[in-house]
Amino acid sequence: MEQRAIIKFNAKLGKTASETFQLMQQVYGNDCLSRSNIFVWHKRFSVGRKSLEDDAHTGRPVSVRTPEMIQKIRDFIANDRNASLKMMEEALNINRETIRIILHEDLSKTKVCAKFVPHTLTDEQKSMRVNHARDVVATARNDPNFLKSIVTGDETWCFQYDPTTKRQSAEWKSRNSPPAQKTRKTPSKIKAMLITFFDCKGIIHKEFVPSGKTVTADYYLEVLKRLIARIRRIRPEYRDPQSWSFLHDNAPSHNAIIVRQFLARNQVCVLNHPPYSPDLAPCDFSLFPKLKMKLKGCLFADIPTIQAASTRALDTISQKEMDHAFESLLNRCNKCIERNGDYFE
Repeated sequence: MEQRAIIKFNAKLGKTASETFQLMQQVYGNDCLSRSNIFVWHKRFSVGRKSLEDDAHTGRPVSVRTPEMIQKIRDFIANDRNASLKMMEEALNINRETIRIILHEDLSKTKVCAKFVPHTLTDEQKSMRVNHARDVVATARNDPNFLKSIVTGDETWCFQYDPTTKRQSAEWKSRNSPPAQKTRKTPSKIKAMLITFFDCKGIIHKEFVPSGKTVTADYYLEVLKRLIARIRRIRPEYRDPQSWSFLHDNAPSHNAIIVRQFLARNQVCVLNHPPYSPDLAPCDFSLFPKLKMKLKGCLFADIPTIQAASTRALDTISQKEMDHAFESLLNRCNKCIERNGDYFE
């Protein structure tokens, strides 16, 4: 009763349930009410409840579905979409399994975690994404060789040590074996920046940025000069400037005037890339994740070792996987159009 009175006092003060829980933990320690209990009572007092006493219970929580119960649960989650089954069971005196069935079968609800997105898109940015996606889809429909003649590239960091994912650290163990433990680690500060360009046939050009060097417009221009020269040597089918298209993102160094002028002088067809769209860049959604996955969990001695290992990992990515990246680009463009430019799963 004492703790319920404190919850009521904090609710009247306008403190949130989380703030109330933290304050009560400081005062009561191990004797503090559970987090879910505090949240339930805080909600009751916030909507005008006065009594500190428990509601009268008729015994075990009700386990029969009725229209009234369905409406109660509908109203409860409308006010608190983060509520757990336990919180609803305690507040409504309805059996937890019954609540679960009502949520899934009668209300067609599922509890889904929020997903991280690269950026909160404006309407204008969504429109730009849709226009880009429609251009790619329309061109691919009119020209069967379009996707097979795109050259794309970008920069990425390769770390001295990049922790493995939780899935990568999974091991087969017997029932009596103790579970493996993994400490949380962050990528190391020693790193090398890789610039690479590829098409559906494989890697065309790759190089590492010298340590301490920043990828400015002038530096990127020199990289593009080496890329064009490389294309003329190893991709004779691209000697006609109109036979291939170039796709890179709109980073400041990529979008600088001197870079655009150079590409125009060389008659390179540049595909406009919408801002904040790594999900529509083959480097970001395909090549770099595959490269990073091969390097995770490996500790390298120095930058030359990082560069050598990254080069080996890049060489192991098959031509089939490169080709699949551009097929995925078309599928992603279709999804982008379906979502009206919003990010998609």
